Amino acid sequence: MSHPILLALVAFAFVTSVTPGPNNLMLMTSGANFGIRRGVPHLLGVALGFGAMVALLGLGVDRLIAGAPRLAEAMKWVSMGYVLWLAWKIAHAAAPGTEGAAAARPMGFWAACAFQWVNPKAWMMALGALSAYSAGVGGTLVVALVFTLVNLPSVALWVAMGQGLRGVLSQPARLRLFNRVMALLLVGSMLPVVTGH
Repeated sequence: MSHPILLALVAFAFVTSVTPGPNNLMLMTSGANFGIRRGVPHLLGVALGFGAMVALLGLGVDRLIAGAPRLAEAMKWVSMGYVLWLAWKIAHAAAPGTEGAAAARPMGFWAACAFQWVNPKAWMMALGALSAYSAGVGGTLVVALVFTLVNLPSVALWVAMGQGLRGVLSQPARLRLFNRVMALLLVGSMLPVVTGH
């Protein structure tokens, strides 16, 4: 891969990784509710899980799914259902210091890895990058590696932004409002899946 193409791939990875989407909205919510340290498994799951997804899609999984339209349609509905469930959990998260907060936990590493497969933005990013920058197995692995390396600091920024809001959100009413707004934004991020635009 030539230097100009590699730089274009890095720029594409950065812009698509740092802009709002289901992963980043959930990471910001995690940072606000649990802090950076407890959000590390979630952010690692996003970055490494997405890199693995890119590699697997580029190595042929995308063709298997494209050849099974019912599977693709089922994945779309599972994706919407799962995001709605996550939004409900975020909207009803207990404020720190309450009985329900003690049992609350941020999304874990494996759950974040698995979420990439039902995240519509992740699919658009992966397929867009592979079609534009991948050539053969080597190109696929370069795209996956670049995305992993760029994704880590990009998603960490969202957890840090959430952590930065903890002082403002220290009052339970403000945190509840924040969580409900984030839940609505998460649901809104699914509109392109529903409308097809």
